[in-house]
Amino acid sequence: MRLRESMPELTGATSWINGEVTREQLVGEKPTLLHFWAVSCHLCKLGMTNINEFRDHYKDKLNVVSIHMPRKEEDMDEALILSLAHENGMIQPIFVDGEHKLSDAMENKYVPAYYVFDKEGRLRHFQAGSGGMKMLEKRINRVIDEMEK
Repeated sequence: MRLRESMPELTGATSWINGEVTREQLVGEKPTLLHFWAVSCHLCKLGMTNINEFRDHYKDKLNVVSIHMPRKEEDMDEALILSLAHENGMIQPIFVDGEHKLSDAMENKYVPAYYVFDKEGRLRHFQAGSGGMKMLEKRINRVIDEMEK
């Protein structure tokens, strides 16, 4: 997915955890962070605290949606996904992408991966890997600041 491209529709989930949201609900009012992760990804687990902090700190200024993108067979166990989400305090909507429909639509191949969309739904920042949380926060703040002008 290229910068300035529009957020795809959030369709094709094998299931949703913590409620379902649509692109229409996310775009227009505030920016959105889409966070890709997997049960089998150790680095993903390390970053969940940061995602929860962003979700709570920016609750009135940022939408946060997590996308579970399976990498292997054990990642398909929905009870395990639910358990890990609960253990890690993930209360945001979680799109379970068991068939990689959203991952493919966004051309995402990585976990963890982070996509920041502005309030119009245009991609403004992408990064993959566990490092760079300060950079991610800077990009989130930049998009929020632009929204408030």
